[in-house]
Amino acid sequence: MQSTQKEIIYTTKKPYATLNTLTNSTKNVWFVCHGMGYLSKYFIRYFNGLNEKENYIIAPQAPSLYYQKGFKHVGASWLTKENTLAETENIMEYFDAILAEENIPSDKNIIVFGYSQGVSVATRYVKNREFNCAQLVLHSGGIPKELIAEDFKHLTAKVSLIYGTEDEYLNEERIAQETKFAKTLFKSNLNIIPFKGKHVVNVEIINSLV
Repeated sequence: MQSTQKEIIYTTKKPYATLNTLTNSTKNVWFVCHGMGYLSKYFIRYFNGLNEKENYIIAPQAPSLYYQKGFKHVGASWLTKENTLAETENIMEYFDAILAEENIPSDKNIIVFGYSQGVSVATRYVKNREFNCAQLVLHSGGIPKELIAEDFKHLTAKVSLIYGTEDEYLNEERIAQETKFAKTLFKSNLNIIPFKGKHVVNVEIINSLV
């Protein structure tokens, strides 16, 4: 008996969350990618402290849902090592659809933000779509190792690398490796922002970025 793995293309519906209203007064549009275990409707609350008239936030939601410990809460995950290339392209097309739906005016500053696992899809989108945003914010997540400096030659954005010095997923060696890699990719555009804390979303730093 021989099994064969096949692929099919079909149309599906996926949710995403927004915060505030996109108006002529909006200065910044945030495209924020959550970490593993979040849902977009909860993750977006970390951006409540931003000026609501000047900031509009869009939070896509990772496609793979799962029950967390105790089966009381549902979380979402972006990617695994299984079929990564195809799943990445599915996510890229999902992001394309969100941005087409939102129809962001060209005079807005777009800030692409990734937290934890969200860093991987945020950086891949900027690379794969040659997306030139005003800021690229990489918060407490690993940058995909296949990326090279040439992938970001189009990017003129300010890039912020944020991490907690007490992050339970980091040690001195990992911090040195990640910062060196980020410098290789983004060169003089890179701003490294460590903070005293664990693997948590730093709202104070978020509010200081604009």
